[in-house]
Amino acid sequence: MSAKNSQDESAEMSFWDHLDVLRASLFRIVGVLGIVLIGVFVAIPHIFDSFVLGPTKGDFFIYRLLSFMSNGSGKSSLIMPDLGGEFHVDIININVASQFLTHISTAFWFSLVIIFPYLIYEIWRFIKPALFPNEKKGVGGAFLCGTLLFFIGCAIGYCIVFPLTFRFLTQYQVAQGIVNQISLNSYISTFLTIVFIMGVVFELPVLAWILSLLGILNKSFLKNYRKYAVVVLLIVAALITPSGDPFTLAVVWLPLYLLYELSILVVRDKSS
Repeated sequence: MSAKNSQDESAEMSFWDHLDVLRASLFRIVGVLGIVLIGVFVAIPHIFDSFVLGPTKGDFFIYRLLSFMSNGSGKSSLIMPDLGGEFHVDIININVASQFLTHISTAFWFSLVIIFPYLIYEIWRFIKPALFPNEKKGVGGAFLCGTLLFFIGCAIGYCIVFPLTFRFLTQYQVAQGIVNQISLNSYISTFLTIVFIMGVVFELPVLAWILSLLGILNKSFLKNYRKYAVVVLLIVAALITPSGDPFTLAVVWLPLYLLYELSILVVRDKSS
């Protein structure tokens, strides 16, 4: 009865009523974002030194871990990336306002990541009254899984994809007379792009589930094109990680393939 009343109340709401509810949600989101942004803005100098600039130093944990996995030899192999020698990259600033603008933009994006679960909750809260009980259970689980997958993707982007890509690109020289000097803008742009792309890519199962609800995608289609997906995902992994070593390629490709298999599990079949 309560579910029916909820549906009736949702149906009785006019366009302007829905707009008022949406506006209230946006105000709450902006308010929470503003509060978190202030705290992150204050903490950014410490976050930059220990977190954002971590991959620029040879003692970054993933470098030490891979060095340990290669028995501490520090020599390149056919499988492991080259981690030999000292590694340190100085990030330079060439624009007067870049450091201040980077401080603001980085604080904003970090705050957005922090409040991402709350953002998902507000979206869920907005659409929940229009759903039936069985739909609420399914959509609520999808939002929760989507949030978790986003953070896992960002973590893999920061811990693996960006450091290995960054180390390869900064050590690559088209000629010996050309010295790499990495600007602050270039570093932050690459850092945020790779981390957020990996977070978005990990939303693949949720997107596949939504497309299946709309009747656009089904389980049989994904199964039939699995072998083609393997090749496409290999190409995507190669584009994301230009270092070329099989280890880095496999580290990026394997999660993408597992996401594809997870998508097969969550989408509906034609008869469903």
